[in-house]
Amino acid sequence: MLPIIYSDAFLLHETGSFHPEKPARLTAIKNALKSAPWADQLDWRSPTPIETRPVMPHVQQVHTQRYIEGVQRLAKRGGGYIDADTPVSAQTYDVALLAVSAWMDGVDRVLATNNPAFVLARPPGHHAVSEVGMGFCIFSNAAIAAHYALEQSGVDRVAILDWDVHHGNGTQAIVEKHPQIAYCSLHESPQYPGTGAEHERGLHNNVLNVPMPPGSTMADYEPAFIQKVMPFLTRFQPDLLIISAGYDANHADPLAGISLKPDDFGVFTRYCLALTRRLLFGLEGGYDLEAIGRSVVATIEQCL
Repeated sequence: MLPIIYSDAFLLHETGSFHPEKPARLTAIKNALKSAPWADQLDWRSPTPIETRPVMPHVQQVHTQRYIEGVQRLAKRGGGYIDADTPVSAQTYDVALLAVSAWMDGVDRVLATNNPAFVLARPPGHHAVSEVGMGFCIFSNAAIAAHYALEQSGVDRVAILDWDVHHGNGTQAIVEKHPQIAYCSLHESPQYPGTGAEHERGLHNNVLNVPMPPGSTMADYEPAFIQKVMPFLTRFQPDLLIISAGYDANHADPLAGISLKPDDFGVFTRYCLALTRRLLFGLEGGYDLEAIGRSVVATIEQCL
């Protein structure tokens, strides 16, 4: 049974009628998974409520108190905008903390079973830097999960692989000085947020950026995996591999210009499984509803 950590509470982060990062993304994925021929092999789990888990100390490890309190105040006032792309609704603060808890639950499940888990949560996190959220992201879920994992017995090194079409500037900025965390990103360039150049290697040579030109297909991505990504991850030998699983590199996606197909993410997953079964997948971007559902199905299918 593969754990899917999900709650309908994640639908309560309201972004407005025309915002691409909308609750329907999760509904589309949930429907696709429940329609899969192997749906009975999925273990749907609710995240640990924030009232019963000390989430805040882990959020404070990577975000400033001023920013955390700012999000809380904005939500209490009924909502507003962190920046032009990043709305906060009345429920966003609590939902974002619950998303952090879900990613932490994912770490716990993977370490307990030595098998993959998928966190189906929102808001996403890889653009959020320590001082502020941006690019639809509130709290840096993957970076928080990595720090949390290092506190667990037997975990000395954690790697984060980010295959979202946008560079995870927030994740990189938070972890690049940490010798026990490696960060690897394949992303379209030029593209938002404009970071992720090849020369950005981290303080401990623990960062690998693989910029991909617009129009890239699997014929471009697979050699990058074989020649760059897998050697980098293999050298690091992580005790846990966290995947910032964005699906906006799909050809159908409205926000980018990479031309992958849903089944290509299954190929990426097979490469990761060849390294370790200690894989935690957490949702980042992906804004075409059909493509995101098919892509998550292709990802999870490889893990069963």
